[in-house]
Amino acid sequence: MDLFSGCGGLTEGLKQAGFKVIGAIECDALAVETYLENHPTVKLEGRNIQVVDAAVFRQRLKLKRGELDLLAGCPPCQGFSSMTTLNGRLSKDDERNELVFQFLRFAREFLPRAIMMENVPGLASDARLTRVCAELRDLGYIPQVKVLDAADYAVPQRRRRMILLAGYGIEIPFAEACATRRTVRDAFSVFNQMDFSSDPLHNHGEKRAPKVVSLIREIPKDGGSRLDLGVARQLRCHQACDGFKDVYGRMAWNEVAPTITGGCCNPSKGRFLHPEDDRTITLREAALLQTFPPDYSFSLRRGKFPAAQMIGNALPPEFIRRQAAAALDELRNLTAASE
Repeated sequence: MDLFSGCGGLTEGLKQAGFKVIGAIECDALAVETYLENHPTVKLEGRNIQVVDAAVFRQRLKLKRGELDLLAGCPPCQGFSSMTTLNGRLSKDDERNELVFQFLRFAREFLPRAIMMENVPGLASDARLTRVCAELRDLGYIPQVKVLDAADYAVPQRRRRMILLAGYGIEIPFAEACATRRTVRDAFSVFNQMDFSSDPLHNHGEKRAPKVVSLIREIPKDGGSRLDLGVARQLRCHQACDGFKDVYGRMAWNEVAPTITGGCCNPSKGRFLHPEDDRTITLREAALLQTFPPDYSFSLRRGKFPAAQMIGNALPPEFIRRQAAAALDELRNLTAASE
């Protein structure tokens, strides 16, 4: 079961690993629309998790306590983000941070064989996680927490994430890291194999002021930065700013991409320019860097930027697939040993 499912990145990874996802909870209408387009057989509660009765939902799924193999999810992480706490817009007192205890509430009701919770690294040192782990131990679980980089697990972007794994009376292993990393070139190689000419996620276009278009054209290909242009040739708003050096930067073909965020189609939000073309990456390219399948659907009903937010907020399916596959192997081995 997938809590805080968003547009379905975690569910996609679980399914690819071999799990059958039977239930999900998500309150954002656009994310719900996207999720159900891709995972129509999942019983999804499209409401705020705080008003969902865990016992009633368990009964809807026709499960007894202890029958669920894996409870997984990613509570909203914006309040724990180093970016948002640094600039002062959000803090560790963000009320959304308390939603980690909703995850715990469902764990108490379902008593799954295993638990997987993913979040930003900031949660790893937060007192709330200490409390969650303590209460899981009281329930009989053995929780383990690590901060991992998704780039070490075949995701072609830097993305440091905290992951909590807990087994009921057992340790759930983490996946082994890959020997090599996938690059931007690897992720975009699908364009040599498939036709995306009719894909609205790849052909949405962009509108820029002439000055910005001229700036983008001047930035060196394959990993270049606005800093390569010298101060005088940069936009005025950048000339007096020594921070955010990735802004108006190009990705490099043979490196992993930067973390894909909700601003991935805006060059002023990070290193989101295409390595070669004079534009930001498209929504489809962003989704590929997140390791979504090339035919995964994202609703454009509210426009490009809300869709970009969904993609940037999603969990990379390949990262989840690898962690979930390791967990599934352990659960299968235990089942075989008990028979």
